[in-house]
Amino acid sequence: MKITAVRTFPVWIGDRNQLLVKVETDAGISGWGESGLSSRELAVAAAIRHYTEFLIGQDARRIGRIWQEMYRSQYFEGGRVLTAAISAIDIALYDIKGKALGVPVHKLLGGRQRDFVPTFGCVRADGPDALIAAARRAIDAGWEALRLGWRSDERSPYEPRQHIAEIADWLVSARWELGERVVLGVDYHHRLSVAEAASFCQRLPEGTLDFLEEPIRDETPQAYAALRRMTRMPFAIGEEFSSKWQFLPYVEGGFMQYARLDICNVGGFTEAMKVAGWCEAHYVDLMPHNPLGPICTAATVHLCAAISNMSYLECWETPGEDNSARQDSPVFRSRIRLQGASFPVPDAPGLGIEIDEDALADAEPFRFSEMPHLVRKDGSVTNW
Repeated sequence: MKITAVRTFPVWIGDRNQLLVKVETDAGISGWGESGLSSRELAVAAAIRHYTEFLIGQDARRIGRIWQEMYRSQYFEGGRVLTAAISAIDIALYDIKGKALGVPVHKLLGGRQRDFVPTFGCVRADGPDALIAAARRAIDAGWEALRLGWRSDERSPYEPRQHIAEIADWLVSARWELGERVVLGVDYHHRLSVAEAASFCQRLPEGTLDFLEEPIRDETPQAYAALRRMTRMPFAIGEEFSSKWQFLPYVEGGFMQYARLDICNVGGFTEAMKVAGWCEAHYVDLMPHNPLGPICTAATVHLCAAISNMSYLECWETPGEDNSARQDSPVFRSRIRLQGASFPVPDAPGLGIEIDEDALADAEPFRFSEMPHLVRKDGSVTNW
């Protein structure tokens, strides 16, 4: 079963671009993948064009070897653009192999260990009362774990010290009102310094949060080591990590309590399973990143079904945050649908996703778009 084509489809679906990737074979079986490097999709599409030159004619079933050749075939190996390209192709190859064998992808990963995949719901608002009300609606809809946050995410000027004081008060109120049983977290999107993140943690009574996501940037593991010494709050980090090597110091150093692995960025199923096993050896659960479309969701559900060390999968289909336009586009003839606050584990061959290529051809074309560019009062640029 030889690869005959690798096609990229950077299209605007719902509220953002999605880079869908199709791998075709001479057996008439095709597979679909998705890249996770949001707002830089054309760079990934160009990397895939380079890979296509040597992928044509290769046996699509030799997934592990293909992964190694894609990673090792250039002197400047690694990096987020290349691994996002590898991720999309790897996911598509697993989709092909599952379809060829007539089995769901999770059976290729050792079989399912759970019957459904629990999620944490995303809840946002622009004030503590509205945030608590939105959280109650999500709890009433079945969610037992929530990530709380703010809706106005493009405020500029942005001053971290003012923001952490405000959000700390919100979260203390939320814990008091929502009770002890619900799991609560917050995502700071790596926009704080070590000192700011430590100050934020120290403003929260112990037990306020069950996890703090991405408080600081990841380039320097020693910075997380310093922050780890200043607080006992569990950290959920790693959504931007693009290899097992990037996870290495965080897992081995004990800086990470939840791994926010993104299957569309880390290197697909091939790399994700290695990271999951490594985390299992250190008693670290996966809490996967899942902000994209149905292909990302399907791939992540299959991964979560096949591993033991999994806590919650990110979900944006909570009340008030329903991203149905991103999920229910006519491009996707079928997809994995939420049941209550969980995703069922699919039994259809491959990923269980069907793409309407006529609808894809008519989809809105790629748009240049940027994540928010935040500026402080003094005019300097800070993290989003």
